[in-house]
Amino acid sequence: MAMLGYNRTLINSFARNSETFRVVRLGHRQLKIRPVASRHFAASVAIGESSNASQTDAPNTRESWLFVDSVFPVRLSRWDFRHYIGIFREEILLERLSSLLSFVKTHNFEVVSLETHQKDGGVFVRFKYSAVDSVSALDAIQKSAREAASKHGGIPSWIELSKGNVWLVRGTPWREDMNRFASPIIKLAFEGPDVHEESLYEVLRPYGQIRDLTSPTPVPTGSLRFSTITFQHIRAATIARNVLHGFNFSEHSSSSKAGSGSGPSSTRFRMAYEQPIKPHVIRDWMSDHPKTVLPVIVFFLGTLTYTIFDPIRQLMVEAKMLDWFDVQEFKLYKWLRANTFDRLLLTGSSDEDTSVENVWKERKDAEVALRSYLSDLPTTVAFIHGPQGSGKTRMLKAVLHETRRKVLIIDCAELHKATSDSALLSGLARQTGYWPVFTFLNSMNSLIDLASVGLIGQKAGLSSSLTQQLQQMLEVVGTALVGVSSSHRNAIQRKIKRQELEEEKRAEEASRSERIRRGIYHDGRLDCVAGNGVMSELGFGDELMTSDDMEGKHEDAGEGLGGKTEGWEEIVKKEELEERERKQDMEDPQAVGALPIVVIRNFASKGGANRGELLTVLASWAATLTDNQVAHVIVISDNRENSKQLAKALPSKPLSSIALYDADAASALSFVKQKLKDAGVDQTFTAEQTAYLERLGGRASDLESLIRKIRSGQRVQEAVEDIISRGVGELRKNAFGDDIEDAKTLAWSSEQAWIVLKKLSKQEEIPYHDLLIDFPFKGDETPLRNMEHAELISINTYNGRPSSIRPGKPVYKYVFEQLVGDPIFQATQDIAFNEKVIASSESKIRVCEDELMRLKEIGADSSWWGSKRASSERAAYLYSNMLAAERKIEVLEKRNAEFKKILSKGG
Repeated sequence: MAMLGYNRTLINSFARNSETFRVVRLGHRQLKIRPVASRHFAASVAIGESSNASQTDAPNTRESWLFVDSVFPVRLSRWDFRHYIGIFREEILLERLSSLLSFVKTHNFEVVSLETHQKDGGVFVRFKYSAVDSVSALDAIQKSAREAASKHGGIPSWIELSKGNVWLVRGTPWREDMNRFASPIIKLAFEGPDVHEESLYEVLRPYGQIRDLTSPTPVPTGSLRFSTITFQHIRAATIARNVLHGFNFSEHSSSSKAGSGSGPSSTRFRMAYEQPIKPHVIRDWMSDHPKTVLPVIVFFLGTLTYTIFDPIRQLMVEAKMLDWFDVQEFKLYKWLRANTFDRLLLTGSSDEDTSVENVWKERKDAEVALRSYLSDLPTTVAFIHGPQGSGKTRMLKAVLHETRRKVLIIDCAELHKATSDSALLSGLARQTGYWPVFTFLNSMNSLIDLASVGLIGQKAGLSSSLTQQLQQMLEVVGTALVGVSSSHRNAIQRKIKRQELEEEKRAEEASRSERIRRGIYHDGRLDCVAGNGVMSELGFGDELMTSDDMEGKHEDAGEGLGGKTEGWEEIVKKEELEERERKQDMEDPQAVGALPIVVIRNFASKGGANRGELLTVLASWAATLTDNQVAHVIVISDNRENSKQLAKALPSKPLSSIALYDADAASALSFVKQKLKDAGVDQTFTAEQTAYLERLGGRASDLESLIRKIRSGQRVQEAVEDIISRGVGELRKNAFGDDIEDAKTLAWSSEQAWIVLKKLSKQEEIPYHDLLIDFPFKGDETPLRNMEHAELISINTYNGRPSSIRPGKPVYKYVFEQLVGDPIFQATQDIAFNEKVIASSESKIRVCEDELMRLKEIGADSSWWGSKRASSERAAYLYSNMLAAERKIEVLEKRNAEFKKILSKGG
């Protein structure tokens, strides 16, 4: 075979049988590259004789295959872009390989074609040879090809690193173009009897180091048994797969001989790549090991929350309190507003609130107590309580505006409106700035826990109770409050330092001006031009010298002579101590002023089911904030009884209780006059109008309603009567319900509400325990407490115990009078009340009758001394009770008859 050159000349391009052939002349031979169906498939290279070459094969001519590895990159996946390099260099590599094989002359070796298999990085070489003994001839050809490659620079490679080799194909070449990419694991299926591990190892070991080899395992009927071979390197696996696929193995013949054995006892190899990680293996393993996977998921989610989301949430809470995202707090917005919109407004600031506060004397004590609480480090919770409309919020806003501190407000009334736990958590997150919050995961976590109970017999722990979620949320908010305090304190310190620098600068300028005026000022920057030699070194010239300057020179000279400096050191130490004490005194107010304020409004248990959990968590959180001195906590409630939950959270510390009451008559009158004056209404009240005003009492909400009605043109008498009439309608609905079904939902009975209203309509207050011991309460305090929560009544205390009952509002006294004065309503309520008393009295009579029958038997049969006297006294007592009950029944029935006559008249 003639030697092939490296230069190539493109001869022609033509179409034959719908296929395009590229013909390249290499010396006196032609190299034809035939395309196949896919570009990703291998190219087929045929080497033929020139036109004058003989086309007759020699005797005993045979054909076989060689496999040359590592010519192209082994493709590992669809996204392995290295194979494009192989495509680009394909012609050059094939030419070099063809030239290399031309040096093989053993057994008339002649290359028929070169067929690339780029997916596995190799080239199949189809060749002819002449030999009687094919086995020995093929071994000799393989040896000659390897020697030729070694002598002439090695196997050509796509990266110019010769590491490939030539292998004799002992099976059948299979150049497929499916997405079955190479891997170090080969699945070897057996068509025929199983092959022992030792035999497999002997057959496969020449192609590379084997890491593991498994024995065939039972398989479903109709499937081939197989072994799995794991090579150390992918290159060894690709060689074995391309060389041994379709190899017929027989135990009676040498395993190293090609095509050994094809009889019924032989085994045909079917080889395929097995990916190290099978599809869905992770999913399958997780589903098979839920007891291990679910706790890991819980731990991972918890770690993700603490490391990623919690810092973000803390930052968002700080941003809300420090107004980072509030456009109105930006300096540019303030400048634009001050120079545009505010200049167009002609209305100036008024001192309406100040004037109102001056006439509301009852709030001054509460303001003093609140300021005192905010001026010291927090050790307990401030509990502000008072009836609704007493001005708690207005007073608190005025005090907080003066402090100019950062405030976080939590409104329990808005949270109580939530219809679900998710809505409650979202509402609390919205008020505190807590973001992001994933409330939709609650239902998903519950479903996962439900499924885990069926899988592993226990919950996965993903879902948590409402209390736990509230605690976690408030813990993050508490941590953010610490950051707010630190930021505020740093801002205060920067402001103080800036003021100190400005003061020092002003003092220095004043001193310089004074020295210039006296003519003793010296600018050291002029020393370089003031003179030469000693004058410039000493730093002074012709300016006047003062006695202080001379004393300073003498002191410096004394120190230079080794004079004593103990007195000077004492002075310096004393000044440093004073400076340290001054800074410490300044830092204490800074520490208090930098603390944020947490305000919890409408702290009451009114609301949906299980909302007591919210109050419990808020109380515990408030106690934690004050114990750690993180923030001042102010709780506002309409009822003093709501402080019990706070007291439980702070068992060892008393609450700082601040009470607000209704204004007295003089303050209420001054309040109305001042508000009308501020609104431009000149109103003078007569004695009769003043008396009407006193009916409203000092409740701020009622007084403001009166002021609105007067400003709209109503007279004082009409406005007061209108407020009382409206209160009658509201009270009838709140105390007795619109109908029977509505009355069943109330926390008290109609008889209990009626007796309280009836007695309070006749007197300003009634004894608490006197009302409690009689029908219809019979010692049950719960209805009275519920009425207090509904603000129908207010319970006064003495020495910590309930003492008396008053109307919930001052105007309620007249509302009660008008409601009780309605004859139809009074008749219906009294009839219902009397019917209950009559039924109770009749039951009492029946009990007495039954006991008298038993006493009769005791008195007749007993012979004990004194038995007749005891039974007779007991009988007399029962007779007197029966008589009293009977008389009560007669009186009540007579009254009911009169009430029924009133009802028959209508009205």
